[in-house]
Amino acid sequence: MDIILITTIIASLFLLIGAAEPLASYLRLPYAVIIACLGILIGVAAAFFLHTDLTDALNPVARAILALPIRSNVFLYVFLPTLVFQVTLGLNLRRMADDWVPILVLAVVAVFVATFIVGYALAMVSTLTLSAALLVGAIVSTTDPSAVVSIFRSISAPRRLARIIEGESLLNDAAAIALAALFLEYVKAGVPDPSVQGALAQFPVLLVGGVVTGWIAARIAIWVMTAFARYELAVVSVSIALPYLAYIVAEQSVGASGVIAVVIAAMTLQLTGARRLPPPTWQNLHEVWDLLAHWAGALIFVLAALLIPRMLETVQLRDLGLIVVVVVAAIVARAVILYLLLPLLTRLGLSPVVEGPYRVAIMWGGLRGAVTLSLALAVTESALVPVEIKRQVAILATGFTLFTLLVQGTTLRPVIGWLGLDKLSPLDHALYRQVIAVALQTVRADLAKMTENYDLTQETVRAEAKRFGERLDVAVQSADAATDIPDKDRVTLGLIALASAERDAIVDRFRDRTISSALSERLLSDSDALIEASRFNGRSGYNTVARRSLGFGRWLRPAVFLHNRLRFSVPLATITSTRFGLLLSQRLVVRDLHGFIDGRIRRIHGKRVADLLHSMLDRRIELIEQALEGLRLQFPGYAEDMERRVIRRTALRLEEREYDTLLADGLIGEEVHSALTLDIGARRNRAEATPQLDLAVQKTELARRFPLFSEIDDAVLTRLARALKTRYVNVGEVVLHRDNAARQVYFVASGAVELIAARQKWRLGRGEMFGQIGLLMRRPQRVEVRAIAPTTLLVLDEDRFLRLLKRSKAIQDAVLESARKRGVESAQISREIEKMSGR
Repeated sequence: MDIILITTIIASLFLLIGAAEPLASYLRLPYAVIIACLGILIGVAAAFFLHTDLTDALNPVARAILALPIRSNVFLYVFLPTLVFQVTLGLNLRRMADDWVPILVLAVVAVFVATFIVGYALAMVSTLTLSAALLVGAIVSTTDPSAVVSIFRSISAPRRLARIIEGESLLNDAAAIALAALFLEYVKAGVPDPSVQGALAQFPVLLVGGVVTGWIAARIAIWVMTAFARYELAVVSVSIALPYLAYIVAEQSVGASGVIAVVIAAMTLQLTGARRLPPPTWQNLHEVWDLLAHWAGALIFVLAALLIPRMLETVQLRDLGLIVVVVVAAIVARAVILYLLLPLLTRLGLSPVVEGPYRVAIMWGGLRGAVTLSLALAVTESALVPVEIKRQVAILATGFTLFTLLVQGTTLRPVIGWLGLDKLSPLDHALYRQVIAVALQTVRADLAKMTENYDLTQETVRAEAKRFGERLDVAVQSADAATDIPDKDRVTLGLIALASAERDAIVDRFRDRTISSALSERLLSDSDALIEASRFNGRSGYNTVARRSLGFGRWLRPAVFLHNRLRFSVPLATITSTRFGLLLSQRLVVRDLHGFIDGRIRRIHGKRVADLLHSMLDRRIELIEQALEGLRLQFPGYAEDMERRVIRRTALRLEEREYDTLLADGLIGEEVHSALTLDIGARRNRAEATPQLDLAVQKTELARRFPLFSEIDDAVLTRLARALKTRYVNVGEVVLHRDNAARQVYFVASGAVELIAARQKWRLGRGEMFGQIGLLMRRPQRVEVRAIAPTTLLVLDEDRFLRLLKRSKAIQDAVLESARKRGVESAQISREIEKMSGR
């Protein structure tokens, strides 16, 4: 085929891709529908011009289009890895981790339910064997939710709902491809009634193999990318190779799921690459992948749509009835998931509540596209599949895809409008009118100043001022009519705006390189959680998430176990240093939000709401400071190193900005600016390196700062520090349960705990201890100890504590004083102490 003709066709396809997005916006149709319709039109036109007698001028073009090497492997090995990799790379994995149960259940169960409902329905009404019918069910079970997700985002639907739908669609591709491959083997082998147990048994192998392959491939790629970190184009090039190699190795060498391998590779890169690569490189890598996925998504739809006329060439009238059966069965399968399984997960607390209108939109918005057509194409390419089965699979899959695109896709937005999901709530509508009034008042003041500087004619200024004033009067009157917004709702709206402003500030700090990529992703995840919690639970939701963001993560306990039992401290040191960075960055961002409250929220929601948000923000800053102070006390030298790192990074950014300004003003040339930039880059690499945290040294230093250990010499103190075990507890976690016999003594290194006994409460802070009274009295105490702040405890076992008590007069006095404060009879404790000290 002529290379010039091929290049022309490819260039024309990119022109169509460029025109599809504005056309979809203009027609208010999903982008996938427009791009698929364009592909169908191209295929139909090419076939028409090739066989018509009207003209032969377009025959070479038509022949070239129809002769394009469109095979199933092109979709599965060229386009699919790109799409899956980019979608995973763009997901908020930390937020999705909260919903991994519904995502996994919906992804796998939904595919199985659709496969078997469609398969058995077809087997009952057609001549297809059960294997062939289940093959059709697997092919049509995968969904493309991009249309419904994009509309959900435009109408401010719950973000958690959109995340679950995206995550489900990502994994159901893998499940559908695996099932289709399995049933295709049954069809090739002539097995009429396949074993369901056999189908289920294949999944663990496919899953585990894909996970291992993807993780190993990503770790190798990250190692190479880190070595090439200074060369941005090299890093991006390695990232492009990663999904293809992971997919090919998993499919061809391991016999596992290539889609799972690509998903795990993208997850690993997202979680690890952000802290290994420079922020500009990481940001540009995302931008490149966004563009590649846009092209791949459009091309896969166009090329798949070109197949539709060809795959429907032999359609018969009775095939239309079978297509109707597939459509009805697929909708019923989706309804089973949405109306039976999803409510069950909601009752178990594993999934958000999905309102009825959203369920209808999700059910109607499950479009099918390129993956379905490519799987059907793979069946038609197999020489071992009977001809009649090839024909029916191709027609049923293609007909069902056309129904979802041309019927469901074109009516999705009207359906959402009919459900009322595209309308503002009364509260949002009232806020909308009030925001306009406040914004126009600000614009009027700014416009008056600007017109004075422009020295415009007074007549023009007065005429425009009168016109603007009339609009402002209407807006103010409309806002005055909307004064019935309750303060509770105003507070909720203010918190959403405050959390959104925090998110914007984090992005700005990341762009200024004040905050690293890894920390910014964690902080952005927390700010998204704040927005979501504020939207649905108001003040309580905001405060709960704010407190949770200061706590210890889920990986802390395994890291502490490794540190205490196996003396492997790297995970714990990494978690601790990351927490330092998060708290410092949070303080940096949150402190600036007071200005946003005064400048924006006060004018829209009034003084009372603004004052309440100020007090909530002050409390949050206080909690951040307490957590930071606890870390400073626990790791004094390391805290200073981390704060110096923040100062140096800020100074470097300000210095770089000054050089950019001098270049823009023409005061220095490109050569001088390039030399200055290289120098800053070298210093930034040194400044961005996270200081190493030596937990052993830090624990010895911490023990030395305890007043209780002040009398102990250095040699004994070093041995004591090795004997002390670290325990981290979150807010509300019970450290000692009532009536449990004490076998350890706890020293509060940072944070605070509360002792509850007989309706009395005592609070203990840094430097104090508990558990010693029960240990000395040798009977269970009716005391419960609970953390009231993120707390770090140093734990000493009974034998070592008793030896220490015998040696230290300061600890003996502290034990007696604590017994006196709690009103415990101290005679027995005194006798125990005298017995041990030999008095």
